[in-house]
Amino acid sequence: MHDADEHQPPLDRLGVTLRYLFAALPLLLYVVMLVLLSGRDVPMPYGSLGWVLADMGLGAAGLVLMRWRRRWPWQIALALALMTAVSTTAGGPGCVAYISLVTHRRWRQIVPVAVVTCLSMVVSSLLVGTSFTTSAIGAAATGGVVIAVATVVGLYVRGRRDLAASERAAEAAAQRQRVEQAQLAERLQIAQEMHDVLAHRISLLAMLAGGLAYRKDLTPEQTRETALAIQENAHQSLNELRAVLGTLRRDGGTTGGPEGPQPTLDHLGTLFEEVRAAGQRVEVDDTIDCRERLPTQTGRHAYRIVQEALTNARKHAPGSRVTAELGGRPGEGLRIRVSNPAPPGPSAGPGSRLGLVGLAERTRLAGGTINHTVRQGRFILDARLPWEA
Repeated sequence: MHDADEHQPPLDRLGVTLRYLFAALPLLLYVVMLVLLSGRDVPMPYGSLGWVLADMGLGAAGLVLMRWRRRWPWQIALALALMTAVSTTAGGPGCVAYISLVTHRRWRQIVPVAVVTCLSMVVSSLLVGTSFTTSAIGAAATGGVVIAVATVVGLYVRGRRDLAASERAAEAAAQRQRVEQAQLAERLQIAQEMHDVLAHRISLLAMLAGGLAYRKDLTPEQTRETALAIQENAHQSLNELRAVLGTLRRDGGTTGGPEGPQPTLDHLGTLFEEVRAAGQRVEVDDTIDCRERLPTQTGRHAYRIVQEALTNARKHAPGSRVTAELGGRPGEGLRIRVSNPAPPGPSAGPGSRLGLVGLAERTRLAGGTINHTVRQGRFILDARLPWEA
């Protein structure tokens, strides 16, 4: 039967060395004794050199058997316990094997081995003792103390292993939680980017398609230009969607090429041209100073805020005039203010206000503030982003 060798934690080299040194102590003491007593007329243990050499041979065999104590814990412990009846040097390996057995906490195996160990110590004492009663009682008492101490040590080692295992499990669980949180944060970021990109493009397509469907006064050339604009915006939608979804493959390095540049404040001119070409009326008041010193990440946030504000205006106030005011300088921050006529009544469109929620989260993560209100019949979106000097 192969016991829990595969369930035992691996021992480091230092741990293995210390165990074998402890187990070899009786054998080393016998070697020292033989060296010191060589050439002297001093009686040997057991009465002859042959017995001493046999004892040492069994001790060496016990050190060899220790190799398999983790695979067959109770079998090796029992064999070494029996060997201690005629070999003092086998006591070291027997003690290590017994402690290893106790770490399994299988008392139906531990108790019989403990009894055999105690009896073997009694037999060993009788082989060298002069008084049966004195030797038996002393050996039994000594064996009981040794067994008790070894049992406590074994339980302590098992407790330390369990504690280390629980700490490793807790660390692994914490690591999994951190990975899950990072994945969730990445998914939320991707979802936000997808909303910003697709909401803008799809609203432009809806505006262009609506004009194409309901205007009867368009010339063939105007109809062709509108269809080309729809085609171009659909193409841009696919490209931007691929760029956003490309973030999903950053970890595995499976992207087909370098990641495209993300829009920043410098791309706002192109954005205004696109929405104007689609029919949205936009007035821009740009008073930003030292815009070349604006951090790229801040510029990206600013672009997405303006993009979502224009999308929001097309969705809830189609055909109205939109005013975009941008200002700021290093040390004072960047301010974005977009306003448009407020539609009467509550908004009932699908995904209503979800874009504003996403903008609020984006601005908060950037360290800025954002608020929106209706004042004098106009919906006003006011955002501020930090811009260090």
